[in-house]
Amino acid sequence: MNNPPTDNLLDTTRLATDLVTAQQANGVDAMLGQLEETLRENRRWHGLFDARLLRARAALGLPLVGQVAQASTERRGQLDEQTIAACREVGWGLFEDGQIAGGWMYLRASVDQHEVIERLQVLTEKLLADMAAGDSDEAAYQPLQEIVQLALWEGLDPTLGIRVMLAAQGTCNAITAYEQSVAALPPDRQAPVAGLLIDHLHGELLESLARDLEERGLLTAATLADIRATGGGVAAVLAAVDGLQQDASIHLDASHLQAVLRFARVCTDPAVLNKAVALATYACRLPEDFRYPGDPPFTDFGTASRLFYAAQLGDDVDEAVAFFQQAATEADQYDAPTAWDTLAVLLARLNRPSAALEAVLARPADRGPAQPAPLAATLPPLVELAHAAGAGDRLRAACLERDDVITFAASLARDAAG
Repeated sequence: MNNPPTDNLLDTTRLATDLVTAQQANGVDAMLGQLEETLRENRRWHGLFDARLLRARAALGLPLVGQVAQASTERRGQLDEQTIAACREVGWGLFEDGQIAGGWMYLRASVDQHEVIERLQVLTEKLLADMAAGDSDEAAYQPLQEIVQLALWEGLDPTLGIRVMLAAQGTCNAITAYEQSVAALPPDRQAPVAGLLIDHLHGELLESLARDLEERGLLTAATLADIRATGGGVAAVLAAVDGLQQDASIHLDASHLQAVLRFARVCTDPAVLNKAVALATYACRLPEDFRYPGDPPFTDFGTASRLFYAAQLGDDVDEAVAFFQQAATEADQYDAPTAWDTLAVLLARLNRPSAALEAVLARPADRGPAQPAPLAATLPPLVELAHAAGAGDRLRAACLERDDVITFAASLARDAAG
């Protein structure tokens, strides 16, 4: 990353003299070309943008300042092309100098977002590597903050934004940012961010656990080395010490653990689920004072989370289904909709479309203000669920009871299509 120049590096008096000489010897275009090149060499990006537009207007015979509404469509189109080209050069130049917000101002409407994201990722790698090596000063954090603004708060790449926050601001701030920004995104955009947080928290817990258990003599360095060599994680460490039951030690913030396990419900990647199971298993062995209850059906947070994730990996499936079935059946009128949604999602992920459809149809209407339900949004479309279950007739009968002719017609058409 280049450093922008300081104001005293450009001798404007000498430049003005050179511009007069160039104009008198070779004309306006040559003079403006020299201005562009000087500004480019000195990395004066905002000035370069203005100079490029000035030169383009002059070359096209347009007014040097003011409106161009009276110009022909062809010439306005040519000026637009030159403007976009100038935006790209200046925007990328500002990016290279670490002026991310300034660069985005030019790139927003001139470059495909995927290209911006790729450049942000490359720049982030360098900045984080410099930070890890201790080569960054306080000013180097400003580009990282601007990357967070674009990636997270403007939605270009939320995963990248959270990754930068984890590295530069810590877990607590990243979790808060997820709650404020990422949680409002569709589930498919949330999932990679939640997966990143699961991976990060699993790594934090693994390091803290290993250090504590080795210091207390509960696990040898050789055993830990074997666990790491075989790709083992928190689950393997806990298994090596019989689950660390009846032990009052705490190795990470319990509120962070609960938040990240809640975020991960939108995830289906087996690698993420495996780490989520390990984190939930750890939550189950926390001292009673640190077992914070969740919202139904995750009131018994550790147990419910472990069953929810483990079942999706093929473990304790019947126990998990029975657990969430009972929770849905026993939920009060306010909690029942979410409880039935959770059961339906689990059944759908277990490839039990018929049972999932029945759970959806058993779901009562919301009482009171409806809350956002990202987990329910991960369900397959109801018409597809019924078709997969061979239960189109069952869905259409429910549609008639609920006066839903649109879903009725969609189901009829889906079954007819085969």
